[in-house]
Amino acid sequence: MFTGIIAARGTVTGITAHPESDSATLELTAGGTVAGLDLGGSLAVNGVCLTAVTISGQQVSMDVMGETLRRTTTGELSVGAAVNLERCVPAGGRLDGHVVQGHVDGVGSLLERQDRGDWDRLRFLVPTELSRYIAEKGSIAVDGVSLTVTAVSPANADQQWFEVGLIPATLAATGLGEKAVGEHVNLEVDVLAKYAERLLQFAVPATGSTAVLP
Repeated sequence: MFTGIIAARGTVTGITAHPESDSATLELTAGGTVAGLDLGGSLAVNGVCLTAVTISGQQVSMDVMGETLRRTTTGELSVGAAVNLERCVPAGGRLDGHVVQGHVDGVGSLLERQDRGDWDRLRFLVPTELSRYIAEKGSIAVDGVSLTVTAVSPANADQQWFEVGLIPATLAATGLGEKAVGEHVNLEVDVLAKYAERLLQFAVPATGSTAVLP
């Protein structure tokens, strides 16, 4: 589990595709983030939970399945790209952000950004199927960053979007300050909302029989 509080920025140093196995190997320099990271340990890269398969100094490599490459922005990374990094939170550790699994639900894109002086307003386009999980004043992870939603689009809008307000410290520490309009981001919605919806699909009526709701 993660919290969405970015520990450091890393740099992609290599990407090797393995078409025969529908996978790739991602290599990056992670700085002090690798301290204490064991082989098989988890590292969130732009919000994607990946497993360390080799570690050498500050360099770490991870295998990425085709499913992950297609459903996140990992497949768009290139050598030299900067990425957000977070180690998994230890049991009993501080939950400074919100519960983040590192399981990306979909890819969105930056629709608008506005400099408001002491902070920036960012509006992200979101896949329609994810919009029902996003609520004003709720939490969302954008490229692994725990953020509070400040506004959402109407449920019947042609384009589904949400907005966040970012202070300078977040803009600098996470790279969201460099994100250009049109660029893609990984999105992970609140896991509690997803489980609540799933439980309702198995709601038990008064008769005691199990009914699957539409």
